[in-house]
Amino acid sequence: MTQTTSGATESAQPSFPAGRPSGCPFDPATGYTALRDTAGPTKVSTPAGVDAWVFSRYDDVRSVLSDRRLSSRLAPSTHVVPEADLDREADSGSILQNDGERHAHLRRLLTSEFTVKRVQALRPRIQELIEDHIDAMLASEGPVDLVQAFALPIPSLVICELLGVPYADRDEFQERSAVLVSVDRPEEEVLRVSDEINQYMAGLVLAKLEKRDDDLLSRLITRAEEQGNPLTVPELVSIGITLLIAGHETTANMIGLSTLALLRNPEHLDELRAKPELAPTAVEEMLRYLTVIQFGLFRQVMEDIPLGDDTLRAGEYLVAALSSGNRDEVAFPDPGRIDLSRKASAHLAFGFGPHQCLGQQLARIELQEVYTRLYRRIPSLRLAVPFEEIKFKDNTLVYGVTALPVTWDR
Repeated sequence: MTQTTSGATESAQPSFPAGRPSGCPFDPATGYTALRDTAGPTKVSTPAGVDAWVFSRYDDVRSVLSDRRLSSRLAPSTHVVPEADLDREADSGSILQNDGERHAHLRRLLTSEFTVKRVQALRPRIQELIEDHIDAMLASEGPVDLVQAFALPIPSLVICELLGVPYADRDEFQERSAVLVSVDRPEEEVLRVSDEINQYMAGLVLAKLEKRDDDLLSRLITRAEEQGNPLTVPELVSIGITLLIAGHETTANMIGLSTLALLRNPEHLDELRAKPELAPTAVEEMLRYLTVIQFGLFRQVMEDIPLGDDTLRAGEYLVAALSSGNRDEVAFPDPGRIDLSRKASAHLAFGFGPHQCLGQQLARIELQEVYTRLYRRIPSLRLAVPFEEIKFKDNTLVYGVTALPVTWDR
């Protein structure tokens, strides 16, 4: 592991950084600034009840996430779940929890579904969905909730069509995924919802095994069989649930949150309308600036690793703070400022290393088309309520707004 800091400290056990600065819900927790500036990797107490080293600097986060001596078997953000079960075994079908050859095998099976070429082929359909939903908004009377009317349906439709999931079932899986990405729901509710979504996906997988269609799950089943290593039903269920939840939660929240951030900075909306060719760099900058995976990524140390004057001991835990790394002024000058022309494609919003987000190209295209079309077609888009009334998702793994009431000149 590369040591890029001035040293690690474990003399104090502060709590895991939380709490966004007053009046600026777009910035990460204020505690990260002190960690980056003075402390380097620091041991903190996490809500899960264990201590973990927090890596907050850009170079350190990249180093941590590319180090194969660290395991992701505990899933990305278990450290913020109170009384989380840290002794459980990794799900054999989870691309998030497996490491090494097992992870590489699952990822290879899926990679061809998310190549730049294949995802680019989806662009016309994404454009059509966006235009249709803008038309529906423009035809409505009175203010609309942009989350429910636009931000959530677009990525949900795309991932449903890609996976072969009936979109008519969207309300059920959206409600369940909201529970599963929450960090403060009662354990019994989480277990019940987890069982329900597993049963739902198992039914879908069994139907695909019986009759293949032209969708990702069907192709995945066939590809694994052709390679002589067919996936089990539980493994297919795990993959399907991961893609379904990740495929709409992150992008939907980015659409809503970035729209709010742009409405608060109207000069950038004017810039996007005047220069639609800025959309690709604007997407990268907003991903960097907002970093909706708000609590970072959790890892476990599998063997002793030297760290300056200290050592990461086997069995210890660490957190790679993505949002903090994306606000590191060493990597991004003036990081608290939005700059839509900034070359920010090396941001950490999609993670880094072997577990970097598999669907990042799809998310980019969805966001590019939103930025190109929504603000141009509704140039007078504005909040329908005072900014102070907007509620933010401080208690979920994926940051965003619970609702975004907007209106425009009719």
